[in-house]
Amino acid sequence: MDGITFLNNVEGKLTMAGSIEISVRGKWVRVPSLEMGGKTILVKGRWIRTAAVHDEEWLATELEDPEACVRKLKEHGSNELRADIFTFAQKLPATQPRHNYPMNLESWAVAPTSNFKQWWEKLPQETRKNVRRSQKRGVVVAVREFSDDMVRDIVALNNDSPTRQGRPNNHYGKSFEQVKKDYSSFLDRSDLIGAYLGDELIGLVKVVYRGEVASILQCLPNARHSDKRPANALIAKTVELCEAKGVSYLTYGLYQYGNKRDNPLLEFKIRNGFEEMLAPRYYAPLTAWGAFCVSSKLHQGLIGIVPHNVISLGIGARAKWYDFLSRRRMSRCSSIAERPNRDRQTECSNPPAGSSI
Repeated sequence: MDGITFLNNVEGKLTMAGSIEISVRGKWVRVPSLEMGGKTILVKGRWIRTAAVHDEEWLATELEDPEACVRKLKEHGSNELRADIFTFAQKLPATQPRHNYPMNLESWAVAPTSNFKQWWEKLPQETRKNVRRSQKRGVVVAVREFSDDMVRDIVALNNDSPTRQGRPNNHYGKSFEQVKKDYSSFLDRSDLIGAYLGDELIGLVKVVYRGEVASILQCLPNARHSDKRPANALIAKTVELCEAKGVSYLTYGLYQYGNKRDNPLLEFKIRNGFEEMLAPRYYAPLTAWGAFCVSSKLHQGLIGIVPHNVISLGIGARAKWYDFLSRRRMSRCSSIAERPNRDRQTECSNPPAGSSI
């Protein structure tokens, strides 16, 4: 579990209060859980133990009393629940610092959505052509209800490729029950937007509404149908929905990931009207070790410390390695196809549920 623990404040004390299930790299695991200030707090890490608000990016409200959380976290010193740093963020569009803690300006990818026409007219000409091209090639984009039929469509979409963006696809080979569980979060304030070519789901966006801000939780285009431009059509539909619901901003993860620059996902965001918005993320030291890590910037991790060119080399090497593994797997399956059926059934099959992590 990589040192994952949860903390809680019940009647002014930190006490155990059961457990919850969370998704870690696409796999559901049960962990101890407690609450603090109405939020679930996650503690993770080995060398630097960091406490953070669980699912903070998808919550409708931000942490109301971080000072109380810091006090309680400092009071708790057991090995299991100890944390060195407590981190929390301000909810967009609030960008002016409101707390007196060490902070970084976190780089978010944000598109203004209060006026669809203005967003559309600012798009590059090629992006607008891609949206129209998607329509001309028969793609229909619409909001769909969360149902068993929709889950089956998502299962097929997950199994489009064992890799995604140069990395293993954690959702490849998942069962119907696993996928249904994955998409059951925030159902009361989210939409599933599907891009269909006939009866086939070739792209999906799950968007979570958080007051005047909405956030893309998942964007899954089908690589085999990239010529149909489903991703561009899905983003356009999402912006249109945000305008209709009175949502002012749409976020799509981070804009810059530390020193990682110029990646295909960033290019896609820029071409689809997302801009950088900087918002404070605070790092409150809880121990002397935590204070040293914050002052020396060790809390930023390798992506925040290692130079961009080194990161690019590492990403390129990783993508080649995963591509090699994928080709090797496909080659093995092809050779097995020449053997008797009794061998094929035991030696090459779809991954069992939960194994593609």
